[in-house]
Amino acid sequence: MPHSKISWKSEILSPGFLVLTALLLIDLSFLVYQCATKLSVLICLLFAFGLVILILHNYRGLGWVLILLLITSSLFVKLHQNKTDFIINDQASIKLYPDQVKVEDNWLSGTGKVAGGQVLVSTSITNKQTEQLKQGHQIVLTNLVGDVSPIMPATNYGQFNLKSYYAGKNIWQQVKLKSCELTINSGGILDYVHYLRYTLQRYFSKMPKILDFFSNELILGENPSQANQQILDNYRNLGVIHILSISGLHVGIYVLVISSICFYFKLTEKETFICCTMILLIGIFLSNGQAGFVRACLNYLLGQLFKFKKLQIRQYDLLGLTCILHLLIQPRLMMGVGAVLSYTLTFGLVATDKMTNIKQSMFLNLLLTPLLLLYFFQFNLLTVIFNLLIVPYFNWIVMPITFINLVVFAILPDISKLFSLILDYGEIIIGKISATKVGLLTFGKINWWQCLVLLVLSLALLLYLNDKTKKHKIIRRLSVSLGIFYITLFAMIHFPLTGQVSLIDVGQGDSILITTPFPRRVYLIDVGGKLNFSGKKLTPQVNKITIPLLKAQGIGRINGIFVTHQDSDHVGDLGPILEQVQVDKLYMAQGLLNNPSFQKRINGRINENQIIQLLAGKQVIEPQINFQVVYPFEPGPGKNEDSLSLTFNLAGKRWLFTGDLGQAGEAELMTKYQLHADYFKLGHHGSRTASNPDFLQKLHPEKVFISAGRNNRFGHPHPETLATLKKQQIPWASTQDCGMITWTYGKFVKPKFKSFLSVNHQ
Repeated sequence: MPHSKISWKSEILSPGFLVLTALLLIDLSFLVYQCATKLSVLICLLFAFGLVILILHNYRGLGWVLILLLITSSLFVKLHQNKTDFIINDQASIKLYPDQVKVEDNWLSGTGKVAGGQVLVSTSITNKQTEQLKQGHQIVLTNLVGDVSPIMPATNYGQFNLKSYYAGKNIWQQVKLKSCELTINSGGILDYVHYLRYTLQRYFSKMPKILDFFSNELILGENPSQANQQILDNYRNLGVIHILSISGLHVGIYVLVISSICFYFKLTEKETFICCTMILLIGIFLSNGQAGFVRACLNYLLGQLFKFKKLQIRQYDLLGLTCILHLLIQPRLMMGVGAVLSYTLTFGLVATDKMTNIKQSMFLNLLLTPLLLLYFFQFNLLTVIFNLLIVPYFNWIVMPITFINLVVFAILPDISKLFSLILDYGEIIIGKISATKVGLLTFGKINWWQCLVLLVLSLALLLYLNDKTKKHKIIRRLSVSLGIFYITLFAMIHFPLTGQVSLIDVGQGDSILITTPFPRRVYLIDVGGKLNFSGKKLTPQVNKITIPLLKAQGIGRINGIFVTHQDSDHVGDLGPILEQVQVDKLYMAQGLLNNPSFQKRINGRINENQIIQLLAGKQVIEPQINFQVVYPFEPGPGKNEDSLSLTFNLAGKRWLFTGDLGQAGEAELMTKYQLHADYFKLGHHGSRTASNPDFLQKLHPEKVFISAGRNNRFGHPHPETLATLKKQQIPWASTQDCGMITWTYGKFVKPKFKSFLSVNHQ
């Protein structure tokens, strides 16, 4: 009996079994949770079949283990697949902890627990309720009045997909409350640990801004304020964002400190391990279960258990076992970008552990680049250098100061000011380096199968380079294949054979992207934007929608932006886009430049010689496209009735854009021009004040489009406008339903429309 037990253990620990099994479970998790097309399902099934054959062929006695794991994982998937179906009624209530919500100006938003799962919740609360929250204990919302809706997916190409992000956390619905009652429900272990986390949040918030940021990032795994977004962007642009993740380094620090204390008190190795385990479990909770930290903790704990049992296990198999357990705990694990990057990076570290630091950094970047292009659309060619410069600064200055300050701030808060000055100076230098964009390459978005091919080629190259037999011919072929594939993808993105006219879904506003086939030229008509009534500095909408869209298409330069008029929903994000993207020309109707409000948006962001003022009758003649100005006829202050109106012809189809021009302006257009448009964006978001029936009849468009926000307060598009379209039998499509609407054309393709959300009205 002992002999068979040893044999069983040795078989489980056979080199490669656990890592191959982990890959199989990862593949199946993609199949269950992320495959959206028949092709992706087929690819995942083929990978799974190949891995099963490989495992059964090389580890014949472990088929039963594989079957047991698959059955167990299926049960865990079943337990985690139920979607919350929350309904507001007399019995409905929402429980939440203060550390999982944010309150600004008496507006609460965050995550709450309901029967069967979790929901996103937002509501206005009174001063009294705010004070109740500050007690730090669990609260219960009852007598709910509001709306429940599904979390919206991304509605534009390249946009961050909130629905997918929260689905990874098994959150599917959002609740917007108009009113509720709030009561405190303190007591229990769970309440206490949440109270501890909330207390830390409050403690950090009293620190200087930069120390508050790093304390939250490194202890709690969260960004305390959108005001710190620039720091994150700087680290991301330099390719060193990974150092802000709570992961192996933090686990190593915790273990070192705890072990030193235990050694001082002469505890045994097993007692020290128990202490480390308890502290790491608390750390997992404090970090809100951040994937990298959980992985590092599991890896350490499993490694120690194998050490105590005197069992030998290879590092990559230990990582495989860690991944298997992690997936059993959290089946949707690989839906998170952080988890994918964490496990890929750790596998790369294991595979390159015998390389020099520079060589290791190069190959780790090679392994991570396909994922960076899939998720972030860019990477820095000088990441290796920046890692060598910034990682030591972070490890030896930022982290020690941050952790020392945790204690010092409570005793001698004045010393924290000195710490803050040191870190502020460091971040200023990093910010200036980032601002140069040196080495930063906007490559563009690759799709999942292209990422898969690049990963397989990169991994194969890495494994062969580690092979002591040094098969130079295979290494050379893999290197050439990898290089050719990258160049081909880059060429396809940056030298397209097709152009587009895209109505970007910017909510209640306008922004139209126009590009031509190679040599690509890029133009925008308006940039969208939102009114800000709070007076606080908010993240511009363009940073969440238009900038990612441009990066996803490999666009780093705009040849011209046409501004129709001064309204914030058309021009509100002009300043941020001028700051972040190179813009050659800024076009506007004559007179708008005299508007003080508009001048503030562009002052210091663009030169006078780049500004061109237009009136009806003028043309902007560009390669492959000729913009004809049809309105206004006289200079104006940039109001709706002065909207710059443009028409142009692409692939035999004429487009017309009139901004927020009203019916009076449309009547003037009818008297001045014999206009016809195949495609027309309805004026003023489909308002009854625009798109006169006679004007539409004279245009006789094949199709019209509406750019308006979902559930907007103006009720756009108005029923009268839709009735006119129906009466004249004009097909229409709205960004409210379709998301981004794109028309593509080119010499070698037939022009066609597609909507990002695949919904159309006829």
